[in-house]
Amino acid sequence: MLAKVFSCATIGLDAELIEVEVDLSTGLPGITVVGLPDAAVRESRDRVQAAIKNSGLSFPTKRLTINLAPADIRKEGPVYDLPMAVGILAASQQIWFHALDDSLFIGELSLDGSVRHVPGTLPMAVLARQNKYKRIFVPAVNAGEAALVPEIEVIPVTSLTQLVSHLTGLRPIPPYTISIEDLFQSEPQYAADFADIMGQEHVKRAMEVAAAGGHNVLLTGPPGTGKTLISKSLPSILPGMSLDEALEVSKIYSVAGLLPPDKPLIKERPFRAPHHTISYAGLVGGGAVPRPGEVSMAHRGVLFLDELPEFGQRLIEVLRQPLEGLPREVSISRATGTVTYPASFMLVAAQNPCPCGYFGDPTHACTCSSSMITRYQKRISGPLMDRIDIHVDVPRVAFEKLTAVRRGKARP
Repeated sequence: MLAKVFSCATIGLDAELIEVEVDLSTGLPGITVVGLPDAAVRESRDRVQAAIKNSGLSFPTKRLTINLAPADIRKEGPVYDLPMAVGILAASQQIWFHALDDSLFIGELSLDGSVRHVPGTLPMAVLARQNKYKRIFVPAVNAGEAALVPEIEVIPVTSLTQLVSHLTGLRPIPPYTISIEDLFQSEPQYAADFADIMGQEHVKRAMEVAAAGGHNVLLTGPPGTGKTLISKSLPSILPGMSLDEALEVSKIYSVAGLLPPDKPLIKERPFRAPHHTISYAGLVGGGAVPRPGEVSMAHRGVLFLDELPEFGQRLIEVLRQPLEGLPREVSISRATGTVTYPASFMLVAAQNPCPCGYFGDPTHACTCSSSMITRYQKRISGPLMDRIDIHVDVPRVAFEKLTAVRRGKARP
């Protein structure tokens, strides 16, 4: 008996249709998975078998061959657990074949049959709509992001038992719906408000100019002058994102597995502040299984690099291409192919004027020699400095300004 179930794979920010074929034949009991699976997919055999048994269903004691087509695409992750289980149940005639028509299945199974979160649900739902599928079965925790895609029925699944009851008609699962307009129109929440900053009028003016024109900024000043706070409050004065931009950013976070279940649509401008010890793959993306890096997570928002000279030179120089190239994106090449992620962000960097941080400070004496200061300032190459449009000195704020009761007013 042969059963066919359709699922998805994510490649970059896009999804590809995957056909899960399950063949039940006579022979020694066992499960063989073919179709270029990785270790996580091969381990699905044990998860699926335990989930079916612990859900009170019958696991066939025959020879099972599972093919993931097309075979030239490498299959990664546990997203195929649920379609494998559905295919096995259909091949063993425990659910009806016609119940699988016009449907996509994605989800990871635990040993007790519950369905867990999988990354990349949003681009998978987009693929389902593009290919004229009527419905998509997703983990209940991912239903919010899948429901952002109109014209498709989203069925939230919490367990394999619940799914079987739905497919057999015993207990249908109501589709999950969400109002994109209500989500998008709610007031965005930012970590810091530009209106709360006291003093530093010329720095705030420079940041307003940068926000209006999308310019890159370098803040130079001693410790404690508010460089980080000013940078963190920059998204609060940036223009609001359009719905298309919000969906684009949400898609990146969905692929990265960082989209909160209670907040499926990201409508605030992203603010990413990686530590200077971050790896190359963490900053620009990559890894054995390519994933978006910080430059892509900051898409349509702000990438803040604190203590810029402390970042490795290779890390800093790799920013030259996304800061100037059009379209602003990064490409990650592997033996299996190339994936491209968008990287249109504002770069805000902060640095001390010298290693000790107090060169030119009127209240603290600098302990650095002139050669140390020169070497420190030359850690940033000229070509990268040319790509930073606005350079601002951030002096220490007078005590009177910090204790003033007047509160700034943020621009609408």
